[in-house]
Amino acid sequence: MTRMPPLLETERLILRPMTLEDARDVFLYASDPEVTRHVMWETHRSPEDSRRFLQQVVEGYTRGELLWGVVLREERRLVGSCGYGDSWVREHRRAEIGYVLSRDCWGKGYMTEAVLEMIRYGFEHMGLNRVIARCFAENRASERVMQKAGMTFEGTQREHVFVKGAYRDLKLYSMLRGEFSF
Repeated sequence: MTRMPPLLETERLILRPMTLEDARDVFLYASDPEVTRHVMWETHRSPEDSRRFLQQVVEGYTRGELLWGVVLREERRLVGSCGYGDSWVREHRRAEIGYVLSRDCWGKGYMTEAVLEMIRYGFEHMGLNRVIARCFAENRASERVMQKAGMTFEGTQREHVFVKGAYRDLKLYSMLRGEFSF
C-alpha cells in the first residue's frame, strides 16, 4: 500500500509528494554538477536517470519513506527535494533530514524554510525526539541552513563516507524535540 507524504505548506513553498511526471524538473537541478558536488549521489546524465530516481521515490512511499518535492508557491515550479527517506528509526524516535535545491534558488532562504517545516512535521506528526542533518565538511551553504534552522553542531565525523572516489568528512547537526519552538 502506498502511503504518500502529506502536502505541507510554508509562506513561499509547497512541499508535496513527488511523481514520475516530475522527471523534467528533477533533471534540471540534478544534472547541474555544481548542485550535485555536495550530495552523495551522482549527477544525472539523462532524463532517464531522473525517471529512475523518481521510480525509487515512488516505491519508497510504499515503505513509508517521506520525501517531498520543493515547489515555489508563486511559480508552481519544482526546484528541489527534501525529506527523511529511509532514515526514520521508529524505535529510537529519530530521523535524518536530507535536501537538495536548484542553483537558481540558492541564497534565498528557501531550504531553511523547508527544513523548519520538515522538523516541525517530524516532531508533531512522526513522534520524533531527535532530528539530525549532515553535510560534507566543505559545504558551508548546507551547514548554514542547519544553523539558521536552529540546529546544534555536534561534531565532525571524520572520513565517514567514501563518496565520488574519496573519503569525506561530514558535519553533524541536530535538534531535540524540547529545543523546537512550536
